[in-house]
Amino acid sequence: MTEKHVTISIPEGLTAKSTTPIIEKANEFLSSIIIDSSDRRVNGKSLLGVLSLGLKCGDTILLSASGDDEEEAIEALSAIL
Repeated sequence: MTEKHVTISIPEGLTAKSTTPIIEKANEFLSSIIIDSSDRRVNGKSLLGVLSLGLKCGDTILLSASGDDEEEAIEALSAIL
């Protein structure tokens, strides 16, 4: 498992419009992807799951991936966030 703390730098936070490319990128990887925010944990490949976190610019999350391409997934997703 690979993990990385990431601070959201998207000015409007994670809205449906800004989250869609993140979900599309996450689904390119075979690894399972989890986003932890405070006491909530969601599937990083689920649009509704990620939106339910209500993440704003400046919030910090723990991005986790587990699988054959976990390191590539973490780097690609953290670059977008």
